[in-house]
Amino acid sequence: MVELTLVRHGQAQTGATDEASYDSLSDLGHQQARWLGAGLRDLEPYDRIVSGTLTRQIETAQSMGLAGVAHETDARLNELDYFGLAESLRMSQGIEIPRDIQSFALHVPQVLQVWKSGEMHPDLETYEQFCDRITGALHDVAADGRRSLLVTSTGVISTLTALALGLDTLKKSKVFLRVMNTSVHKFELENDDLHLAQFGAVAHLEHPDRKHARTYG
Repeated sequence: MVELTLVRHGQAQTGATDEASYDSLSDLGHQQARWLGAGLRDLEPYDRIVSGTLTRQIETAQSMGLAGVAHETDARLNELDYFGLAESLRMSQGIEIPRDIQSFALHVPQVLQVWKSGEMHPDLETYEQFCDRITGALHDVAADGRRSLLVTSTGVISTLTALALGLDTLKKSKVFLRVMNTSVHKFELENDDLHLAQFGAVAHLEHPDRKHARTYG
């Protein structure tokens, strides 16, 4: 059995309506990553960090400041194309892209349900392709044998959680919305079986003066 640690990136540019505008850390996102890195330095060291290739994921890995730990990238850890899926849903069903948190919470299960049913634009990555790439990344990292810290995004983490626990789309949507920025998650791989060992740890944000830093964007 191999244990894998996954971290969600720090706070990005909340309020963005496209991927390019969203894909970088805010000042708070960098600080969240620095706090996480400081906490990790007191634990068993990692041999490497593997992040996706998105800017917000790379910046999180860098801002953790884990000196001497090699940083590699793997595009299979990139987020699902939420903005592309949202635009496909808008074009096919007239459901507008949300502009506030409340609307976003209602929008997520709609997007995920239509995506899983195979009704999105054919040029977009399918749900099955997404699952294959993220589980493939985990298996390859596990096979490498080194102690690895993976920096990724909420869609990856919530999907792996849903696969490990057998969650339906509605329950997966609730998980999707509750993956905090720079939260720490642990999965165990035993042959082809995926198990969830830890969800959403944020010890680095539990200081009373860091309450403002417990974000989801």
